[in-house]
Amino acid sequence: MKAGVGSVRILAGRVKAVYENLPLPAPVVAAMALDAALARLRPLPLPGPRSVHRMVGAGLVITGAGLNAWALAERRRRSAGPFELERPEDLVVTGPYAVTRHPMYVGWWIIQLGAGTMAGSAWVLALLPAELLGEHRFVLSEEDTLAGLFPESYPDYAQRVPRYLGLPRR
Repeated sequence: MKAGVGSVRILAGRVKAVYENLPLPAPVVAAMALDAALARLRPLPLPGPRSVHRMVGAGLVITGAGLNAWALAERRRRSAGPFELERPEDLVVTGPYAVTRHPMYVGWWIIQLGAGTMAGSAWVLALLPAELLGEHRFVLSEEDTLAGLFPESYPDYAQRVPRYLGLPRR
């Protein structure tokens, strides 16, 4: 019986470690929950056939999840010791970080847009811009932290790579 308890503790420790490194911003969760609640209480359907909503939404969810997975893999690849998302050892400027300074935020926003589209709810189109504006302050705070951690390399990186999406500056 004691071996079972030890296994559960090990599993719980692993789940906790993964959760602590899961880049799931609370505003995204809140906005997705609000979208689902509004869609149920006051439906606001997207125009067009449901089959198209499902196909486009699934494509967006897969794209966003792929972007998040790629960004996490790139960060892990650049970690010498135990991977801790909130404690970067090095400024990662390769992979998706060469396209956007915040690929995980962008990935979650794409997932959110995809989930709302899959559900056929136009509420996501109203909520996503408000959420982006609210979350932008967290992004700016993270950028201040990175500028402090990497004072030689971050300013050049920020000059070259767009904050979210767009054309490279150089």
